Amino acid sequence: MRRAAFLAGAAIAGLALPARAQTPAADEEYDPATTAQSPSLRVLLGSGEAVAAAGGGFTFNGRRYRGTFTRTTDGSVVNLVSLEEYLYSVVPREMSPSWPESALQAQAVCARTYVLSRSSPRRAYDLVPSEADQVYGGVATESASGRSAVDATAGLLLQYQGRPAQAVYSSCCGGHTEASSDAWGGAPLAYLEGVPCPHCMASPQYRWSVELQRASIEQAFSAALASYGSLQDVLCGPADASGRLRTIELRAERGSAFVKGSAFRSGLGSRVVRSLLITKIERSSSSNDGLVMEGGGLGHGVGLCQWGARGMGLEGATSSDILNFYFPGTTVGHE
Repeated sequence: MRRAAFLAGAAIAGLALPARAQTPAADEEYDPATTAQSPSLRVLLGSGEAVAAAGGGFTFNGRRYRGTFTRTTDGSVVNLVSLEEYLYSVVPREMSPSWPESALQAQAVCARTYVLSRSSPRRAYDLVPSEADQVYGGVATESASGRSAVDATAGLLLQYQGRPAQAVYSSCCGGHTEASSDAWGGAPLAYLEGVPCPHCMASPQYRWSVELQRASIEQAFSAALASYGSLQDVLCGPADASGRLRTIELRAERGSAFVKGSAFRSGLGSRVVRSLLITKIERSSSSNDGLVMEGGGLGHGVGLCQWGARGMGLEGATSSDILNFYFPGTTVGHE
């Protein structure tokens, strides 16, 4: 999507477009979406108390935010904030502000590009402030290094063949990023095919081990196991090119149920099954009901590996180097 097309779509979606600053009459309803001085995003904050703050911005449930706010028909608060000021909060929430400048700049470019695919005329908002989109917490979560990274990359996007790329990212790939088509289906994307990553070994999640209880697994997948009886064992199924499991076998008394790797992870929780780069599942030596699962990485593993970006930054790589490594064939520039 070209920048002009994005802005045209933003007007349809109700995003704030450049307009002359106005001071509404006392009896007028102030509509910040039509009076903002720069393109704005609509971030759904939720239910709560919002009050204009002295000196600009507003507070929502006691937390300060930049920009202005409006409400949806059900009373939920929506923050209207400029893209760059939104990123001031997002970058240090998605990546440690103490990490190398080039890594933070790469994160800023990814976060900015991600936004372009999330505005929608079919909703009263564009983004939510959580991991479902990008973590956003207002002024209190900003940092000097985060603002610097946003300012240094102002307006820059990750592009592929002249169009904004799918700039996705996760915490740690565990040694190999995942192809988007393997993770989520759909047509393969040349710049999201997955690459070997030797840069994230410093992550505490690079390799991990967790003990599971068969009873908990049985409960989580009771519907799948209904015809097979009680769970006896859990076995690794086939893996894709990155080493991530596509299928998990739940072996029971009267046969086996097979569940998708993504369903296995969501069923047990993404902080339990930290990624699908699972290397081993075996019976625990300390518990008759236990299973030990070993794996690597944290998150879906597609696109930018944040710990890998940190590692590359420490090695002297620029933000462009980092983005070219994780999104081969892309370019960084203004539309």
